[in-house]
Amino acid sequence: MRAVVCKKFGPPENLVVEEVGDPTAGEGQLVIDIHSAAVTFPDVLIIEDKYQFKAAPPFIPGGEVAGVVSAIGPGVTGFAEGDRVAGSAGVTGGFAERVAVASGAARKLPDDAGFAESTGLLYAYGTGYYALKFRGDLKPGETLLVLGGSGNVGLAAIELGKLMGARVIAAASHEDKLALCKERGADETINYESENLKERAKQLTGGKGVDVIYDAVGGDYAEAALRAIAWNGRFLVIGFTAGIPALPLNLALLKSCQIVGVFLGAMVSREPETREAIVRDLLAFMASGELRPHISHRYSLEEAPSALRDMLDRKLVGKVVVEP
Repeated sequence: MRAVVCKKFGPPENLVVEEVGDPTAGEGQLVIDIHSAAVTFPDVLIIEDKYQFKAAPPFIPGGEVAGVVSAIGPGVTGFAEGDRVAGSAGVTGGFAERVAVASGAARKLPDDAGFAESTGLLYAYGTGYYALKFRGDLKPGETLLVLGGSGNVGLAAIELGKLMGARVIAAASHEDKLALCKERGADETINYESENLKERAKQLTGGKGVDVIYDAVGGDYAEAALRAIAWNGRFLVIGFTAGIPALPLNLALLKSCQIVGVFLGAMVSREPETREAIVRDLLAFMASGELRPHISHRYSLEEAPSALRDMLDRKLVGKVVVEP
């Protein structure tokens, strides 16, 4: 089969597309013929050896896939060859024509669910739902500020925030990105390249501050956002595309607010009952049409290095997939 291979750590340009051996279905595993694989920021980090989960070269980047079951290993029940599924291979194996995944990490898809829309559901929507419902306790009528609103994770948080009854303020770096945020449901927007993030957020909340901050960006934006938080607010730590910030903890004291970590990957193994509740709710939201993932770019397998370069250079908005 063809696959994208990382033979040494470095930039996306180091990746090669070549023939590798087909995976086999081991004990408790399925082999999926991949129709779509999600492209995520951790994929960029792992090829540069900057991610918290490590892989030893040579390896195939990508982890979240959707496709059709082509082989079933011993001990697997509840699946059949030909089933349409989405699954997680962990952090590697996804940018290929086929991958073996644990049956427990796969779920059947409704006949009308698109492969591109279904892959990576937990990465963006799972992170958002876990953060907003289980970690941030977002309530109807509260104000939610989403940093990095035009990315896959940010757009999912906007959709979920609206679904949960919040007033959503989306922050991003360009007007075209903010226009997409508005199109996807944001009530208000902040251009944090041309506007003062703290002052504008305070202005949009009548001086009260925002109740929940969803920070998938970090960097200098994190402190500016934290300074705009309301009394008893919740600051959700999602990711660091702009770098890991150093936050002055006196702000948490002065606002009596919470700084809350959100680590979906660890939760999945530590709290399987929470994972199942999240997947169940998200699939129901998808089936009812309440959630509609926005696919902005589709790349071929040969174009996967370009997809990762575009993500690294922040040229992308919404959800991005590789389609072998």
